[in-house]
Amino acid sequence: MTLPGGMMAVPLAVPALLQRAATVFPSKEVVGLEEGRVVRTSWRNVRDRAWALAGSLGSLGTSPGDRVASLAWNTTRHVELYFGVPAAGRVLLTANVRLSAPQIAGLLAHAEARVIFADPEFIPLVDEVAAGLPCPVVKVALSHGAPAGWIAYEVLLAGAGADPLPVLDEGGAAGLCYTSGTTDEPKGVLYSHRAIVLHTLAICLPDGFGLGEPDVILPAVPMFHANAWGLVHAAAMTGANLVLPGPRPTPAGLAGLLEAEGVTFAAGVPTVWMGVLDELRARPRRLAHRLRIHSGGAPTPPALLEAYRKELGVEILAGWGMTELTPVGLVCHPRGAMAAWSDEELLPVRTSQGTPLPFVEARVMDGEGRPVPGDGATPGELEVRGPWVTAGYFRAPPGDAFRDGWLRTGDVATRDVWGYIRLVDRTKDLIRSGGEWISSVQLEHALMDHPAVAEAAVVAVPDPRWGERPLACVALRSGAEATAQELLESLRGRFPNWWIPDAVRFLDAVPRTSTGKFDKRSLREQMRG
Repeated sequence: MTLPGGMMAVPLAVPALLQRAATVFPSKEVVGLEEGRVVRTSWRNVRDRAWALAGSLGSLGTSPGDRVASLAWNTTRHVELYFGVPAAGRVLLTANVRLSAPQIAGLLAHAEARVIFADPEFIPLVDEVAAGLPCPVVKVALSHGAPAGWIAYEVLLAGAGADPLPVLDEGGAAGLCYTSGTTDEPKGVLYSHRAIVLHTLAICLPDGFGLGEPDVILPAVPMFHANAWGLVHAAAMTGANLVLPGPRPTPAGLAGLLEAEGVTFAAGVPTVWMGVLDELRARPRRLAHRLRIHSGGAPTPPALLEAYRKELGVEILAGWGMTELTPVGLVCHPRGAMAAWSDEELLPVRTSQGTPLPFVEARVMDGEGRPVPGDGATPGELEVRGPWVTAGYFRAPPGDAFRDGWLRTGDVATRDVWGYIRLVDRTKDLIRSGGEWISSVQLEHALMDHPAVAEAAVVAVPDPRWGERPLACVALRSGAEATAQELLESLRGRFPNWWIPDAVRFLDAVPRTSTGKFDKRSLREQMRG
């Protein structure tokens, strides 16, 4: 079959990514930290087991298009699910294991999951939620053995048939992920085969993450969070080694893997890299000279970026994405014309979220729906569209999330003359005081510039005169001391006086969401209580 232009009508499908790894780079490794030991396998073995999994899904009572859920950490078996489930024409729902039991039950019910694959530690949780689901589910334990009412994964693979894989429609769904619910209830986003393949190609470009076969890739982001930011698919397509940190990775564990496996590219949220930095300061490690780190999920504090560059010689690539974008949309790289710029001149560039990946369009719009000037100062809402941007939420009305075919991200941003986009805040995290807007993100970054501050979050609290006022919630570094007055004084001269928080609340740690971001939603409720 050929397309009207004369090209072969070969679908852009997820299985092709793994097939390339298995045939071109069969001995390259997938390394997992599982049950306290390092597990090593090859891309060829991952392919063989993933295809066996694909051949077994029919025996579990599923049909093409059915949702198959995983409750699992970053492990080699989870990688097999990433490819085996969509290879069979089913849809992999990567459920967030850090959610509460009622929340997980809600996602599984909403998606009408037919099968649940779970790490052994989640067997009690699945038994609890499965009993209340509207439809019966088949339960598979990702292990050699399984309790009553469960099927053991290894037994399932051993009995799998050798049926050929189906021919897939590139527009068909391959994955389903629910948003983290940082500011709203979680919403489902379906990923098509085509979207995942195009996203994979884009993040591997030099203007993306610049990934290739020589790389050793470590996703320090959970595999249940927005496709692990595309890094599992990228490692397979390029034949790079993939390093998986296993359950509940710690700063010490991540630092150890960076050294032991010679990691050249790692990605995670800023709070992860804060912890790893403290670990590397306390116990220095020998890092690969080519190591680059992507920090996403929230704006990266300038002090963190500069500490990695100056103390460790490691470049942090800032960027931006969201579940709705499969998930990466922007990556920050200085331009060639900036080669002679000083570090001071480059810092505002490096700490921006960067420019759109190829085929992603981005615009910043004011409250009247008009583009803001590219002056790097005028804020507006960031809107995007592109071939891996969702066109709507799974089984949910669109609401006001879209405007003229563009996704309204809820992020407030500026755009400069070079086209670099800088996040100012989330629309729901902006503080409106006396009719004027205050950016919580800019205040947080300034507070974290203070050497005594480990973490800082700024939230709005009600005020009878001004409507809202900013409150700084701060966790100090171990052994460090600082007064509230000292921290507030460090902000004066950098911001208008009316931006300065009225008070500082000291915490042992800033609460985090299930994906590791600062949980400002719960913090607001706590501070208003």
